[in-house]
This record gives sequence, structure tokens and C-alpha cells, in this order.
Amino acid sequence: MTLAPGLHASLLIMVEREDLATKIGSGDVPVLATPRLLALAEMATVQAVRDHLGAGQTSVGTRVELHHLAASPVGAHVEIGAELTAVDGRRLVFTFTARERARVVGTGTIERTVVDREKFLDRLNPEGTTSG
Repeated sequence: MTLAPGLHASLLIMVEREDLATKIGSGDVPVLATPRLLALAEMATVQAVRDHLGAGQTSVGTRVELHHLAASPVGAHVEIGAELTAVDGRRLVFTFTARERARVVGTGTIERTVVDREKFLDRLNPEGTTSG
């Protein structure tokens, strides 16, 4: 595992109907849903470290702080960037910012923990076998 602060990733989306609070059920206005913004931020954190984890390792989310600051309607282009800011053993801390043009749409921190994928999945299955 070669994880160090500074690793980063970003993704760009165009807000579509499937991304809206009205569609997801998190509100009744047709704007980018907060849960969707969080999912996108988590996707960026996964991408930031994917190629730097050891064989058989993955990361799982453990803590989130999100500030959804501005609404984004259908058709808006939102860029979400995440950066690894701290590594404490298996604990990873990321900051993220979501922008629509120059306007900040959301910010926050996400913590993830590095785990052995097979062991993690085995704990979920009482028979001890992973399912695909």
C-alpha cells in the first residue's frame, strides 16, 4: 500500500433527472440531491486511491461531513474533486469540493478505512464464503 496525502481525483457530471432530489426522494425540488452529491464525492475518493492500494485491498466509508451550499438544476455541469489529506494507519481522510463553474456547490470531508476485501466480505456471510 503506497498511500500518501496529495492523491486526488475528480469527476464531471451533468445533472440529469435521475440525480434530482425529487427522483431520489430526498426532497421535493428538482435539483441535485444531497445523497447523490455525497455518492459522487465518495466515487472521487475511491478513484483517488484505487491504484495505490495493495493487492486484495479496498476502502470502505466510515464518516462523512457534507455541506451542500447551492442548488444545481438539470443540465448543470458539476465537477467534484477529492484529495487525500491525511493517512493514519488504515484510516484515510479526504476533503472534497463540488463546483458548478466558479460557484462552490458543496464541500466536506470523507473518511474511509482500508480493509482486506475478502476478510471484509467473509464477516458479512455467516458461512464464511463470499458471494459474487
